Amino acid sequence: MRRREFITFVVGGTAAAWPLFARAQHSALPVIGLIHSGSASQNTHTIAGFHDGLGETGYVAGQNVTIEYRWADGQFGRLPALAADLVGRGVATLAAFAPPTAVAAKSATATIPIVFFIGGDPVKLGLVASFSRPGGNITGIGGLTIDLVPKRLELLRELVPKADSIAFLVNSSNPTSETQIQSMGEATRTLGLRLHIYRATSEEELDAAFARISQMQAGPLVVGADSFFITVRDKIVALAAHYVVPATYETRESVVAGGLMSYAPNFRDAYRQVGVYVGRILKGERAGDLPILQPTKFELAINLKTAKTLGLNVPLSLQQRADEIIE
Repeated sequence: MRRREFITFVVGGTAAAWPLFARAQHSALPVIGLIHSGSASQNTHTIAGFHDGLGETGYVAGQNVTIEYRWADGQFGRLPALAADLVGRGVATLAAFAPPTAVAAKSATATIPIVFFIGGDPVKLGLVASFSRPGGNITGIGGLTIDLVPKRLELLRELVPKADSIAFLVNSSNPTSETQIQSMGEATRTLGLRLHIYRATSEEELDAAFARISQMQAGPLVVGADSFFITVRDKIVALAAHYVVPATYETRESVVAGGLMSYAPNFRDAYRQVGVYVGRILKGERAGDLPILQPTKFELAINLKTAKTLGLNVPLSLQQRADEIIE
């Protein structure tokens, strides 16, 4: 009887111990906390680039590293809690995408390494000490996306050369919004254009903004660099079509969705660079010693079908400079 009970205990004990052992093995893997101000459904292409970068350093999700995802779905107010949650789980490093996400991550921890991708100047945002020596626990890819706003204006004016005013849409909850407005103001003054600024932090405010743009005949629209606008890009494209507003966007995905034009860094490649930095940190390098990188690949995308619907003629010279033409 005792032998039978002993055998039952050993077998049962082994069966019970195995899942615990398996979980221990799983938890032994380094955990990356990935926090994003946008949505999962709108970022499958770019997140694949992040995985590519990890792979270049020898890390494959589910094999030798685990990734915990947190998505704010364009609601920036959720970011501090999402960042704090990942920090509380003791992740090995944080990957943060968009300026408000990077700010929330830095506020949540001064010890866990952070790698960001933002469309702004990380020094001006107070994230790092300098591009060459970020210092502290943070580094990443930054700059240029916001600096490209005037360039997008110039390209849009080539499509609508008779426009004497420009509408500019920004998200006032984005910490880079005032910098974008200043940059756009300088660009429109240089070109002798009037600037009309519209702010939206929600889908309801987007509806109101487009109604005012149409009512005031504010001219062609430059959509500011912002992850919320990327998350709701289908709605923005639909509103631009409804009100017959020529618009230029931050990402090519908006053009694929029916938007007129975009000019921006190759976001997938930027996400790949974040993945590489995260992998290097997991291998022992210090975040503060890794210099801030800037995007090196840029894309001009034009939707000829949308241009035709808007009654616009796309100059051949502009088509020849495009990296992607959608017909």
